[in-house]
Amino acid sequence: MRKINYSDKTLKNSRIGLSFREKVETARYLDRLEIEAIELPVIENQQVDSLLVKSIAAALSNAVLTIDVGWTEEGIDIAWAAIESALKKRLQVVIPVSVVQMEYKVHKKAPVVLTLIDTLVKKCKSLCEDVEFVAEDATRAERDYLKEAIETAINAGATKITVNDDAGTMMPPESAEFIGYVKEIINGRAVLGAGTSNSLGMADICAVESVIAGADSLSVAVYGESADIQGVTRILLGCSEKCGAEPNVKNTELQRNCDFICRMNDTEFDKRTPFDAGVRAKDEFNIGELGVGDDISVVTQAVNKLGYDLSEEDMKNVYEKVNREAAKKNITPRDLDAIVASTALQVPPTYELVSYVINSGNIISATANITLKYNEEVLSGVSIGDGPIDAAFLAMEEIIGHHYELDDFQIDAVTEGREALGEALIRLRADDGKLYSGRGISTDIIGASIRGYINALNKIVYEQ
Repeated sequence: MRKINYSDKTLKNSRIGLSFREKVETARYLDRLEIEAIELPVIENQQVDSLLVKSIAAALSNAVLTIDVGWTEEGIDIAWAAIESALKKRLQVVIPVSVVQMEYKVHKKAPVVLTLIDTLVKKCKSLCEDVEFVAEDATRAERDYLKEAIETAINAGATKITVNDDAGTMMPPESAEFIGYVKEIINGRAVLGAGTSNSLGMADICAVESVIAGADSLSVAVYGESADIQGVTRILLGCSEKCGAEPNVKNTELQRNCDFICRMNDTEFDKRTPFDAGVRAKDEFNIGELGVGDDISVVTQAVNKLGYDLSEEDMKNVYEKVNREAAKKNITPRDLDAIVASTALQVPPTYELVSYVINSGNIISATANITLKYNEEVLSGVSIGDGPIDAAFLAMEEIIGHHYELDDFQIDAVTEGREALGEALIRLRADDGKLYSGRGISTDIIGASIRGYINALNKIVYEQ
């Protein structure tokens, strides 16, 4: 029986602003489903988006990481540099082929678009063996022109052809007829993918009709306007004999992982709070423990998986610290996080804590009054928050006049007893996407959290 692959567009089409970490987490949960491909959008901010792509690439072990290269050769080079480290990768050329979309989006006439397809696919092929051509709005294109565009892409080296019904106006029988037409054009020379839109609520059934007509792959999403991965899977599994195909997905994990991704996409957070990142879904990034025998390359890989991008000198200091600590016990991901926070990028304090006053209780809103010293100037900030630590972080954001994404927040007891020391580990993500960690220790866990935040903040200010 034929196996139908899924190319997931959840991250490509996500309608709300997921944090950096949430995007990586979403990719990891999709990868656990053992789907064929995960699609990413065009890189817009080269520094930040490239770092995200590299972080996702490091997190994947099953799926092909697919990235839209845009419409320029420069865009292809940028996309390739970001995706090159992925275990499995694919470059994707997405170009509209209907008259209205060619002129509206690409601002080019039909013959020029054919030349563009040829140029971009050939450029991609020179870098990557796996190249996909996506014909946007293919169902509204003139049939002869669509055939010419597909032939051009295949002759230029495309290994997969995907045709999209972006308008979402095709009825199921029309989808089957259309895919049958495209299948005859391709004639086994490339993988045939089908993309359907749910604008009229028929994406799932049109996708299934496409499979019956001969599509090898479906564009799906856990969340968005594409065919629903769970809906399509239910139909294909329930009617596998009639369809002559079954989905190539880890069905036992589907419900749980999709529920998690949907919760991240559906939940709206107060964008003022620092706690708008992936700290709700703590994950140790599948990093094993480090021991005495691990060399610097193993430690570097573990540090990179945590999301850090350290200089050679900082990495050397971290490695030496890991070796010293590994002589006593194996180093867990949490231990490694703390080592990076205390060892890497030690900088002079730009901001220093002068005082803090916290008011909190079960019948009042938590408030924080923080006073910091900045270049001998004393600055104060007051804020209300969802708990004392949130209020404290918001008060410090008021002082510095900037919001940094809180990528992770951990608290732990260092010693035991009533006078135990509490340790807070804070990871902030700067505007360029880089991670900076800070560590604070105090008998007061709120004080430890404030000190950890200031420690991370000083590293950002020093470098930027």
